[in-house]
Amino acid sequence: MSSSPLNSRWLINSGQTITSAAQQSNIPISAPTGTQCLVRIEYTSLNYRDIAIANGSYPWPLPASFTPLSDAAGQIIATGPQVTHFTRGDRVMPLFMQSHQTGPVTPRIRLSTLGSQLDGVLQKYALFDESGLIAIPTHLTYAEASTLPCAAVTAWNCLFGLPSHILLPDQVVLTQGTGGVSLFAIQFALAIGATVISTTSTPSKEAHLRSLGVKHVINYRDDLHWGETAKALTPGALGVHHIVEVGGETTIAQSMQAIRPEGVVSLVGFLGGKVRSAGASPGFSSIQDHNCIVRGVNVGSRELFGQMNMFLEREGIKPILSNRVFGFDEAKEAYDYMQQQNFVGKVVIKVSDESRLGREFV
Repeated sequence: MSSSPLNSRWLINSGQTITSAAQQSNIPISAPTGTQCLVRIEYTSLNYRDIAIANGSYPWPLPASFTPLSDAAGQIIATGPQVTHFTRGDRVMPLFMQSHQTGPVTPRIRLSTLGSQLDGVLQKYALFDESGLIAIPTHLTYAEASTLPCAAVTAWNCLFGLPSHILLPDQVVLTQGTGGVSLFAIQFALAIGATVISTTSTPSKEAHLRSLGVKHVINYRDDLHWGETAKALTPGALGVHHIVEVGGETTIAQSMQAIRPEGVVSLVGFLGGKVRSAGASPGFSSIQDHNCIVRGVNVGSRELFGQMNMFLEREGIKPILSNRVFGFDEAKEAYDYMQQQNFVGKVVIKVSDESRLGREFV
């Protein structure tokens, strides 16, 4: 390896805001050993989780200092001698939890989460074990692929991750807002012929949802009982089959009003924050009363990721990106833009240095 590149990365400090983030440059890169792959990061994307981490509202422990972001797409530029599944030049994405290969999440698997417990992908080069990588669907660009590891896999798990209750074409899905998980869930549901009901708060986002093919859109600011409204819109007013619950404590009560008997409420996020009054969040008796399944979803395994990628290729589905693409040096601006929520689509950061493409480790 005669021309070894130097790495650049962003670091944030636990308990401090994104304004304290600092960029480090000229970091030597170790050559991959064993089953490691060295990946040149082309694009990364942001999730609400990244905003929560940066503003101190993330509910799990974090290291004192680390490289943020979990989602990326890039190209393998070197491999260790024991790598068998990939070769130099392959286009890949990292798993959100590097050791989550199949089955449910365990406490040990959670320790392999990128952008928190492990250094993330807001850097120009990163080493991964080959088991922590997966090939990019052939029809996607690097920018599009960078949005898949967290939000897309989470949405797929919500709708297809419970084998006894996978979403079927004649069923109804309720999504909340226009964040990444919700948009992917909408795309997946519409692709198999399911009906989608969505909530939002602005006319412009309502128009965008309808342009995607959403049948019913409810403005949750105008209709505080949107759960009951959603239920009334279903055949026989029995309720929806799947709810992708991203709001958390502030929306779960209305989700319970919308669900049908034996329906599935997938708890994904905490976008709405904490409830402000006692009794606002439903308890055990509410689950019994509605005779439904409430499950926590923490992204998904490599197995689910692979299933989703095959579906994306078969259906020709492309992620929805926001209109603005940020540069690597504009990471703080990307965070600010994400926090404002005045857009629709995934926010991406272009990382790669075009002047070096194809020249590393040659």
